[in-house]
Amino acid sequence: MNSGSTLTHLPPLGGHIHDEVGRELQATLVELLDLSLVGKQLHWSVVGPQFRSLHELLDELVDSWRELADVVAERAVAIGYWPDGQADAIVAGQDVAPVKRGPIEDQDVVRQVARRLADTDERIRVRMDRLADLDVASQDVLVGVVRELEKQLWMVRAQLPHGTR
Repeated sequence: MNSGSTLTHLPPLGGHIHDEVGRELQATLVELLDLSLVGKQLHWSVVGPQFRSLHELLDELVDSWRELADVVAERAVAIGYWPDGQADAIVAGQDVAPVKRGPIEDQDVVRQVARRLADTDERIRVRMDRLADLDVASQDVLVGVVRELEKQLWMVRAQLPHGTR
């Protein structure tokens, strides 16, 4: 049993709520880390006329996704839930198709990033809504994540030919 002194630094969440909030944050962490790994793979694989701009954009996106993952993981720790960002946790939590190895045409990279961003955003929005009744501070973290992903999605979709967005 934990002594009261070891729990005084934690927010006053009940055990059940604590675990539920932690699981939502963990799932978001895994998605953001997976997105950053996929983004790096696409960064190395892009070919075509938009190579340079996409190569640089993907580096920016990967950095952002890693920063967002850090914010999410730190929130989990703040509530006393220990996150897992190791490779096996990412693989276990992954439910999206991997990126093929080899060269990928620039427009296909843009479509893949847009699709993955939209799908990730949608799943995180569901978690964000779930957290509304559990822990508003953790929900606020996911609000920030969603806000950033949706801004990125807008920027990526703008690169698609009109009518294919």
